[in-house]
Amino acid sequence: MNRIVEKFARLKREGKKGFIIYIGAGDPNLEVTRQLALAFDRAGVDVLELGVPFSDPLADGLVNQLAAQRGLESGTTPPKVLETVAAIRNESQLPIVLYIYFNLVHRYGVERFINEAAKAGVDGLLVLDLPPEESEDYEVLMRNAGLCHIYLVAPTTPDDRIEMIVKRGTGFIYHVSREGVTGMQQKVSDTISQMTAKIRAHTELPIAVGFGISTPEQARLAASKSDAVVVGSAVVDKIARFGKSGDLVTKVVEFTKSLVVAIKEG
Repeated sequence: MNRIVEKFARLKREGKKGFIIYIGAGDPNLEVTRQLALAFDRAGVDVLELGVPFSDPLADGLVNQLAAQRGLESGTTPPKVLETVAAIRNESQLPIVLYIYFNLVHRYGVERFINEAAKAGVDGLLVLDLPPEESEDYEVLMRNAGLCHIYLVAPTTPDDRIEMIVKRGTGFIYHVSREGVTGMQQKVSDTISQMTAKIRAHTELPIAVGFGISTPEQARLAASKSDAVVVGSAVVDKIARFGKSGDLVTKVVEFTKSLVVAIKEG
């Protein structure tokens, strides 16, 4: 069974909420990415999203744009990200999703990339700029490789399109709780309950809420309205702050544990 599917099935049985962390692969380098993944697993993170660095990350706010830039500067490429995932798999079965732009997949070769991602130990892809209307061949290839194809639903997504998107997604549905790009916010969106209800009307897939969730308090609130919470920019900001220090992993995991407690224990 796919690790993402298995993880959410276990969380449901245990009556627990999921915690998904996003970091930029190769920020500050891929060895640190590997170390962080293993530390996140030990800390209680349920799914890891690895952002594959891209020169034009249009869905990302400044914090994650800078992480992508640092990843590119450290020499991170899609093949090297897959090598890092394979290295993580030597020690961990933490479900891993690649957060990636379609240009990179297309350049690599769609079928080749999907097959090599599966072989490396990737569990799902979240292709930011590939709309479901144009992804039939992609979905077939993903199913054949045993990978989850994860789609986004935004606050501005029309009701009829929500139905179409969520019926085609697998693994979980990622609800983007705010309009615009990723980034830390002062408060959680007040439309989460309304949007999760709309999504839930068309699917039994877990609903993960992300974009703008930055503190344990915000994570706790978002968890009460969804099946899982995604935290990205706040963690990436810690990596940027401690990137040159020897205790980067310790500092980032310390913050991560505060989020785990908030989401798991409410």
